[in-house]
Formats: sequence, C-alpha cells, structure tokens
Amino acid sequence: MHAAAASAEDECPVSVMVFTLNEAVHLPACLDSLQWCNDVVVVDSFSTDETIAICHARGARVVQRAFDGFGAQRNWAIDHAGAKHSWILILDADERVPPQLAAELRAIAKRNPDDEGAYRVRRRFYMWGRWLRHSSLYPTWVVRFIHRERVRYANRGHAETQTVQGSLLDLQHDLIDENIKGIDEWFARQNRYSRKEAEYEISQDGAFVGLSALFSRDPLLRRAAIKRLSRSIPFRGTVYFVYVYVWRRGFLDGRDGLMFCRMRALYQTEVEIKKFDLRRIASAEKDQRNV
Repeated sequence: MHAAAASAEDECPVSVMVFTLNEAVHLPACLDSLQWCNDVVVVDSFSTDETIAICHARGARVVQRAFDGFGAQRNWAIDHAGAKHSWILILDADERVPPQLAAELRAIAKRNPDDEGAYRVRRRFYMWGRWLRHSSLYPTWVVRFIHRERVRYANRGHAETQTVQGSLLDLQHDLIDENIKGIDEWFARQNRYSRKEAEYEISQDGAFVGLSALFSRDPLLRRAAIKRLSRSIPFRGTVYFVYVYVWRRGFLDGRDGLMFCRMRALYQTEVEIKKFDLRRIASAEKDQRNV
C-alpha cells in the first residue's frame, strides 16, 4: 500500500478492511496507522465528502456499496472486495492500530493456524483527548481479526454478531477507538442506533434469556446476556448510569467520565422510549384494522 510497506506480499499476509461513510475527519489517522499493511481496502457507503480522495492519496483501494446493516456490509466485503489475504482485520474509520497490535497480527497470519477462526480485540475508547477507561467499560471485546473462510456476520440491531468456525481467541494488544467528529454528531449517531436497537429488541420479545451466560468466561457471551436482561428493566437509563458510573467505577475518569456515563445512560433511555413508541404505533394500527 505505502512505500514503507513490505515489498513482498508474503511479508505481511494481512488484509485490512475499513468501513466508511463520510469519514474524511478520521480516515487520515486510521490509514496512517496501517502503513505496515500492503492490502488496505476501504469499503465505502457512497461518501460525499473527501473520503475517496483521501483513500486514493494514501494508496488504499476503494469499493462501494450502499449500507444495509453492519453484518450484511461485512459479509459482502469478505465475499466481493477482493482481499488478497486469508486473514482480515475489520476496522471502522475512527479506529487506529498501534505498532504492537500490528506486529501481533502479522505473527498470527504468518503462522496461519488451520484450527483458529477469529480473534477478539479490546478497544480503548478515547474522547475529549483521553482514554475513558472506566466509563467506557474497558475491556470491551470485539471480534475483528478473522479468517475469511471461517467467519460470517449477521445484523443485530444497530451492530452485528458473528458465527465462527474454529477457535475464537484473544489478542494481547489493544485497538484504539477515538471519534473526533464532535458531540452533535455523536448524539445524531446514537439517535439512529437507538431506533435500530429498539426495533431489534421488540423482534426478540419472548426470546429465552439464558442466565447462565451471565457467568460465562466468554466476555462476548456475558455482554450479550447482560444486554438481553436489561431489555425489560424499568428506568433502564437510570439503572445503566448506576451500573457504569458506580459499580464499574466510571467516577474514576473524573468529570469526563461523569459526562460520558450520562451520555450513555441517555442512549439507554432513548431505546426504552422508542420501544414504547413502536409498540404504541403497532397497537394503534391493529385497532384500526379491527374497526
């Protein structure tokens, strides 16, 4: 990809896919953190800002597809974006790869284990120029380093989930996540996400909640179980604030932590209100049909 990248593809058998929509603010730092990689593909959802120009200036390949969900977008990219290597790192544009993580990814891909399907990585969430370790619930694990033939994604609310063939292991080094678009964009994004999450939660009404998963050693299973359990909790925004600010010690992040915990609690309240709204609309439509 870059002049600094290895000249031979087998020196770095890792492809990186970066998913974008109007990410000119974040993309330079993201792509600059990938100079160790010789195959960077930007999967763009028809950006209207300088995203494409930035990609071309830094030598990244670009493919475009209209966005219809994180899971569907990732599956399409794995199948059609033409990644050169079997091991793929999945990124959002506001994320960066530190050198230690890059070295770890290269070592795994060179070893190319045939019994491993994917790796989880911890995200370090930065806001207002600092790492909000406690109020962001670190460590938050996400499945991002995958073997292209052993992982499939599925839409799940505003996010995605995945099925993995083979072992699912943990990376030792962290991924950096820092959104610098500002607070207004953050709230606009959460407004969209909360609608998707409300629709998904309603679609899961009556689904079995396996409480045993709350005590699983797998952090992804534990997080999913907590989210399922929280769907029916009244005043979930308030409960969430107490959980993250007090129980998970968000207060240790100071005033920044307080503000961020309040922001995340507002998101939970949004989901609760939008579920109420969707159910009221469905009830009114049902009454109208029965007239």
